[in-house]
Amino acid sequence: METKAFSPSWVARALRELQQLVAIPSISTDPQHVGAVRACADWLARHLQGIGLDRVRVFETPRHPVVYAEKRVSPALPTLLIYGHYDVQPVAPAAAWTVPPFGALIRGERLYGRGASDDKGQFFTHIKALEILLKAGQPLPLNVKLLLEGEEETGSPNLGSFIRQHRQLLRADWAVLSDTNMISAAQPSLTYGLRGSFSAELEVHGPQTELHSGIFGGAVLNPLQALCEMLAHLHDRRGRIAIPGFYEAVRPASVAERAYLRRHATTDAQLLREAQVGQGWGEAGYSLYERTTLRPSLSITGLSGGYQGVGTKSVVPPRASAKLSFRLAAGQDPHVVEQQLRQHLTRITPPQVRATLTAQLHARPYALAPTHPAMRAACRAYAAGFGRAPVLQRSGGTIPVVTLFEEELGIPTVLMGFGLPDDRKHGPDEFLHLPNFWRGIRTSLAFMHEVGRSLRCVNHDPKIIYGNPVS
Repeated sequence: METKAFSPSWVARALRELQQLVAIPSISTDPQHVGAVRACADWLARHLQGIGLDRVRVFETPRHPVVYAEKRVSPALPTLLIYGHYDVQPVAPAAAWTVPPFGALIRGERLYGRGASDDKGQFFTHIKALEILLKAGQPLPLNVKLLLEGEEETGSPNLGSFIRQHRQLLRADWAVLSDTNMISAAQPSLTYGLRGSFSAELEVHGPQTELHSGIFGGAVLNPLQALCEMLAHLHDRRGRIAIPGFYEAVRPASVAERAYLRRHATTDAQLLREAQVGQGWGEAGYSLYERTTLRPSLSITGLSGGYQGVGTKSVVPPRASAKLSFRLAAGQDPHVVEQQLRQHLTRITPPQVRATLTAQLHARPYALAPTHPAMRAACRAYAAGFGRAPVLQRSGGTIPVVTLFEEELGIPTVLMGFGLPDDRKHGPDEFLHLPNFWRGIRTSLAFMHEVGRSLRCVNHDPKIIYGNPVS
């Protein structure tokens, strides 16, 4: 079946379809691209219907649509929920791209374009695998549901309410998501843990309007200066986060887990090369990989205030703001971290200014034990698709939908990534490594067969399966 499916004509058509998908500028954060986001949802709905899926529907939300489809075979078989997001990051700075951001150009083994790896190329592997199974003329080895959202890059603000409203429709035994990285093109890896996240915007307000810096400078505290001083109090000189109580809930990794990751994870030298910097920074006592996966972090991701135009403007600005992104380790609660931050800001805000904090995202850390049956099925699937067993890894990123599935649907999510560390997600010249696309399709095919065969009679107990990932 697979040999016939991967004929030259099928491969050429699948590649054209992937290019069409990547060429749609579905930037969810930009109001000017609302039409493009909707066009991408409609394109996916037509495609899913065309390959033979049922109950294809584009659901409206307060902002961008959700695309749903399914194929039910038998209530006796397990149900797999496949998740993906079709929205993409902005392309700025556009001048840094050497190819058109939505040109979907192929050069060698790379397909370039915003969203090629994050996440269109990755979730499209599952769609193409389903197409192969559906065109084979035989019943699927399991029931399948697809959920494709258009707001992941804005924090999925409407996905939680959508899932709660459609719990019955989305009922499944397991979920799979492909939006993570492998260690390298030669070594597949299976992600078993994610950091949580809390993001917020801090604003500091001073005078009611701009003031002449010659007349008022030195007499009125500049909100930009106050903000910078406050930000400097968020870390200590050792690279640790200086918020009182911040580390109390962090659950330390076991000696066995740290030893395993030292053997198989990215080295300090590799991480520095990927970041294109000469020296690392952060909490002492941990490797760079451990700092980005096992330990929490705080990044200032944006800073604004005052005059930003050409030349100078001698003013004291009325306000300044900073965007803060916390990544949380196992055991931490984003809502508790928010309260700790608010209390700390109250202590360090100078009396001459007023500070406000607007929370934007809360997501808990996530882990799924490698001994879980679905994880074992994924390991066998990678071995079939890539010819090599995967290694286990943690990711420093956050994918809020996995905790939504856990909390609202009561199901675990398997994180089967096909991206690469250097594929420039969120940056200029993002690309998808095409050999991973074809191997990803084979891996998805094997995974669906493995899930259908091995999970038919498994009754999972969340109290058991969500344990220490590496004992």
